[in-house]
Amino acid sequence: MCAPISELEQEELLEKLEVLKIKGRDKHGRKILRIIGKFFPARLITVEVLKRYLEERVFPKLGKRKFAVLYVHTDVQRGENLPGISGLRSIYDAIPANVKENLEAFYFIHPGLQARLFLATLGRFLFNAGLYGKLKYISRVDFLWEHVKRNEVEIPEFVFDHDEDLEYRPMMDYGLESDHARVYGGAPTMDSPVTTYSMRCIS
Repeated sequence: MCAPISELEQEELLEKLEVLKIKGRDKHGRKILRIIGKFFPARLITVEVLKRYLEERVFPKLGKRKFAVLYVHTDVQRGENLPGISGLRSIYDAIPANVKENLEAFYFIHPGLQARLFLATLGRFLFNAGLYGKLKYISRVDFLWEHVKRNEVEIPEFVFDHDEDLEYRPMMDYGLESDHARVYGGAPTMDSPVTTYSMRCIS
């Protein structure tokens, strides 16, 4: 069990790990809010701190313009990188109406079978139909460039590694195989800087 850290330390950790980062635009000219699921240390960050971080440090930067979310689900572990169903609902309910309206696309990289089933069933009840209709599943990074400008977004190297694994082990797409060595490598901690994961910015 991880020792509790202060709310200030939690906010600093979110900033340090760059879990949420606004940078670049998609091909429709919309700002991109990039979320790296594997970077989110769910055992260390409370839902209340995450909601305040979004309210104070993320939503103001989006302004009143349309935007898109780029969510990288690669190597995400339930319990390690997800705040739980009730936490997800609480976070979603706390998002201001104008922010929800301005969200026009939700690019979901490497969803996997379990994530697809969750969103197709419980997701319809937890989130409104409008959000569900904005989901765009991206099974390979190469397909992302149909929607997002290559030279404006950084993708962690482990996401490309996962793409290569899928080429040789396609059943991983359907949850019939797991990338055991990589998935159970451990989540980031206070002493694990974001530079642990190399980034690739495609030009």
